[in-house]
Amino acid sequence: MADIVIVGAGHGGAQCAIALRQAGFEGTVTIVGRECEPPYERPPLSKEYFAREKTFDRLYIRPPQFWEEKGVCLMLGIEVTAIDPASKQLTLSDGSSFGYGKLVWATGGDPRKLPVPGGSLSGVHGVRTREDCDTLMGEIDGGAKNICVIGGGYIGLEAAAVLTKMGCKVTLLEALPRVLARVAGPELSAFYEKEHRDHGVDLRTGATVEALEGEGRVTGVRLGDGSVLPADAVIVGIGIVPAVAPLIAAGAAGCNGVDVDEYCRTSLPDIYAIGDCAAFACDFADGKVMRVESVQNANDQATCVAKAICGDEKPYHAFPWFWSNQYDLRLQTAGLSVGYDQTVVRGSPDARAFSVVYLKGGKVIALDCVNMVKDYVQGRKLVEAGVSPNQQRLGDVSVALKELLPIQGDTHLRNGGAAV
Repeated sequence: MADIVIVGAGHGGAQCAIALRQAGFEGTVTIVGRECEPPYERPPLSKEYFAREKTFDRLYIRPPQFWEEKGVCLMLGIEVTAIDPASKQLTLSDGSSFGYGKLVWATGGDPRKLPVPGGSLSGVHGVRTREDCDTLMGEIDGGAKNICVIGGGYIGLEAAAVLTKMGCKVTLLEALPRVLARVAGPELSAFYEKEHRDHGVDLRTGATVEALEGEGRVTGVRLGDGSVLPADAVIVGIGIVPAVAPLIAAGAAGCNGVDVDEYCRTSLPDIYAIGDCAAFACDFADGKVMRVESVQNANDQATCVAKAICGDEKPYHAFPWFWSNQYDLRLQTAGLSVGYDQTVVRGSPDARAFSVVYLKGGKVIALDCVNMVKDYVQGRKLVEAGVSPNQQRLGDVSVALKELLPIQGDTHLRNGGAAV
């Protein structure tokens, strides 16, 4: 029995425990984690760790001894398989039970499997855990050179960039007409497609996978046109499935993850949910109920819940931001481009330094900034302020974005901008 049980030892779970102690919570706190490792950072798995630029000990969110020092019990290598909200009891994968006072569900999700024949062959990998990456790196060390990456989202693109730098022959397959189609505009998609091709990646859009071939171990990828690509290993990066089955079975509301209110509470008493598995009405997407898969969201929701448990209950209203490293490119995203109806490009994609500004009804709602740190820092303030700037000036890279912010106490933008 623990006063607070946190299920999930990723970013959200770790941050919730940290924030509870920072807020002065003195009760018992237990983190239940499926992996045997103490909480560690996930984004470097497909970047620095995969590229062997960081050793695993540098990925720990806090040194392993921190948790004992703060009185946080880690129950690792075990899962929650069932919840009884009435008795506040958890059933664990070893058959034992464990009680809670309040429960925080922070399990994230599992890599979505490729739903084709051969999808479970050896040599087919996700990139979600240390074990995933260690297994794949071992195969590359053992001679795997032809690597097929399925999925043109950020995970797939980041993995392709690292593998290319390691000397592998990489083919990247995206079923949609362009990469990043679900999260970015065509300008950014075209830029990254060119970058990867220029670095030697065989990047194919509109490419469907019919089957993975091999006897026991994958040897090839059969495409919709009947052709077969040789593959020593396959990485599948087609999204995640929210890990919420015990919550839904216990009666929690939700269809794409588990639904939470503005305080991250589920429909079950004394049970919260945070991070990749939690669907909420997002203030920065016109109240659309959605999951936001980012470290920022997991951490900020964790802090929101910790404060609420300690009596400081405030609605969740954190600004969303993301990042991605590919080759020598640093992409920083501010806001959510959901429902945009116009884009404005600042700078030059050919110079590998530019920003795509997303507008909806003339208002700035998000920015994708490639090697443009000042645009990212100043642009997020445009999003937060709900600015509708003069678009000619918005596209003029010689005009600092801070100059388009409203003058304090005025309803007009600086230097002749449109009204806010």
